[in-house]
Amino acid sequence: MKEELGDFIEAAGLESYDPNQIKSIYTKYPTRLIKRLWQTLIPIALFLTGVGWEKLIGVLKSEKRARERAKEFTNLLVELGPAFIKAGQALSTRPDVVPRLVLEELSQLQDQLPGFDSDLALACIKEDLGKSHDDIFDSFEINPISAASLGQVHKGILKTGEKVAVKIQRPGLREQITLDLYIVRNIAQWLKKYIGYIKSDLVALIDELGRRVFEEMDYINEADNAEKFARLHQHNKNITVPKIFRASTSKRVLTMEWIDGVKLTNIKGIRELGINPNQMIEIGVNCSLQQLLEHGFFHADPHPGNILALEDGRLCYLDFGMMSEVSDQSRTGLIQAVVHLVNRNFEKLSEDFVALGFLDKNVDLRPIVPAFESVFETAVDMGVSRMDFKSVTDDMSSIMYKFPFQLPPYYALIIRSLITLEGIALSVDPEFKILGAAYPYFARRLMEDPDPNLRKSLKEMLFEGEIFKWERLENLLTNASKQSEINIESLIDQVLDFLFSENGGILRDELIETVAKRIDLLNLYAMKTINKQLPVTLRSKIFKEDVNSQNKLINDIEPIQKLIAILQKMPGFNAQLVLKKIKRLIQEPYARKMSMKIAQKFTKKSVARIIKIAAGVEQ
Repeated sequence: MKEELGDFIEAAGLESYDPNQIKSIYTKYPTRLIKRLWQTLIPIALFLTGVGWEKLIGVLKSEKRARERAKEFTNLLVELGPAFIKAGQALSTRPDVVPRLVLEELSQLQDQLPGFDSDLALACIKEDLGKSHDDIFDSFEINPISAASLGQVHKGILKTGEKVAVKIQRPGLREQITLDLYIVRNIAQWLKKYIGYIKSDLVALIDELGRRVFEEMDYINEADNAEKFARLHQHNKNITVPKIFRASTSKRVLTMEWIDGVKLTNIKGIRELGINPNQMIEIGVNCSLQQLLEHGFFHADPHPGNILALEDGRLCYLDFGMMSEVSDQSRTGLIQAVVHLVNRNFEKLSEDFVALGFLDKNVDLRPIVPAFESVFETAVDMGVSRMDFKSVTDDMSSIMYKFPFQLPPYYALIIRSLITLEGIALSVDPEFKILGAAYPYFARRLMEDPDPNLRKSLKEMLFEGEIFKWERLENLLTNASKQSEINIESLIDQVLDFLFSENGGILRDELIETVAKRIDLLNLYAMKTINKQLPVTLRSKIFKEDVNSQNKLINDIEPIQKLIAILQKMPGFNAQLVLKKIKRLIQEPYARKMSMKIAQKFTKKSVARIIKIAAGVEQ
């Protein structure tokens, strides 16, 4: 008993995850280690023996039986406790480690456990906050309203009258987690050493899991995350975060504002609030993309219980224990990867995966490029707005399992976040496609962001070789215009900045040629129209009047008309804005040079046309 108490005290004092320190604790106090090994390794060994036997005799070739075994594995992790549940959740985002069927079952792993004794919860409050619950709360519901692997939540009212949710950590959690992480890490080391076909570094995966779980167990860290999230989104009137009550918060007790709301999956409840569920999903998708691509600080566990629709039409995010960060370089890389995907440049896409850290720079990309083509070609043909994200990620999972991919932790959490969000959205709209919903945001970022790498990506998107693709610009503007938060003035400024930059020479030349050609065509169209109005005896016969020729003229002019129409529909577009930009154009040296070149080209085309008309060449 004395020995067991010793490891409890030492493990409870760990502030952060340190595998070496954990090892030193349980080598000094082996009794509890041996006891826990017996509780965990026996059921794991029995399960693996059964799976191995069924694989040997061919039973697992049946998908039905393989799925049953995957479900049994998921249930086993729940029975083994919090660390194993967290390990299963981590594996559910790792297609480079886990086969597809197991991945699908693990993704449904629910972090829900029975609550613990309320007397222990009250003792935790007194120990951590230095006061009894009666001294802090005017009322406190003894029975928890929910419970998960790390803690449980009680409802209360502070002495100041504010309704609060109080999250209290499971007693002995840090001790149990450290012991289980030690066991799981040793299993990973054994697998890495003796099972050759496992390509990924399982020990590094467990260490990453350990760091994240220790962060999650620190409720002060969660409070910091909640307040940081609130600051980053303070200008977004559609998003809110519960207020944190710091005086009643510690490492094991978190007191936050009580929020009355409806889960996003409760469509009936949302409609009863007088809110369109689709509008809530749109807000959620835009907020997730803003987290990933603007702030680089995102909620990695947006399950239905963590996002609520409020009566006033806002979305409220809860539970900030599992957050992750994406560097500026990775954010830019993700947008560049989308550009290469849309442009079907699979060779560049494979290079993006190297830059993002998915593949080692020494990996031979030649066999991976055709694998990408097989996965994405059909999906891209369907169009981004109709692309099935779950289907694409499933196909990608098989590629990642086959080739030497190593998923960065942030990517695994992004995929988990987006798949969860898509699952919520599908409960509202069975036809929902998250890539289709996300693409307008990507388009806006690509058009607005001054990052030099994204300026280069914009050029890649708009040009095919040296040929400017008007339809791609139209598509980008069309999608960007779907964003309610788009800043039209900023977007136009970014386009003009690019046009008048040193790198914009090709675009300027293309515009000069295009505009001169369009003016010449309009001139010809005007001459034909005038000729048609003349008496029959005075009409010139050199002007063709066939419908196909007339339609071609209209079609040649139409791209510019479409672009103008798109701009006019954008929020914030008005005559005053146009005048403001005309003033800027007048002051641009490049703009004056372009005007001169357009006039010269148009003059040459007009002279050439007059000579042809004089020579009787049919127009």
